[in-house]
Amino acid sequence: MSMLNGITTPIVNACRPLYNKVPSVSVVKEEFTRGISHIGQKWTSPQQRLITGVTALMTQPFIDYHNKNVDEKTRKSSVARTIAKIIIGTATGFAVRYACIKGIKYMSKLPSETRKSGKFLKKVQTFFTPKDRNYFANVEAREQYRNAMGTILSLFVMLFTNFSVDAPCTKKLANRIIAHQEKVDAQKNNTRKAEGGNQ
Repeated sequence: MSMLNGITTPIVNACRPLYNKVPSVSVVKEEFTRGISHIGQKWTSPQQRLITGVTALMTQPFIDYHNKNVDEKTRKSSVARTIAKIIIGTATGFAVRYACIKGIKYMSKLPSETRKSGKFLKKVQTFFTPKDRNYFANVEAREQYRNAMGTILSLFVMLFTNFSVDAPCTKKLANRIIAHQEKVDAQKNNTRKAEGGNQ
């Protein structure tokens, strides 16, 4: 340990004047922390799924296209599959989560909110309502409960939609993207040949 200190101490001492010249900056602003807090409290899993989808769409195809370990045709096919997978996955993930949260919201009403409903409909509308009415009377707690229950339900639903919706739709969209890209490439090649023949 003393040997390590003997090496690092001169480096730290040499860098200290430069470090001292760097102005002190408050990175975390009140507005920024308030915004992060708002996102954490108000944005539900459907919005979060959209964020991850958009982020993936802006990064993953770019990474696939610049993979130098495979030939250009394979890269283009990989990009097409990645784009299709992200678009379909994001769309179905958002839709399922949104629908499940709305469904839980409909089925977790307070008894006072179901006054005009029939007996059977009242049972349906209060099926997921907790027995602790005092806790559920709090609007914020109620929203968090509904979002959490809807997200849990959506995970079970997506076990089926991943195979019945995502997989076939992803394949169809990927094939359409590849076919379009091949058509564009063929047109470019024909243009180049025509320009080369005219010279």
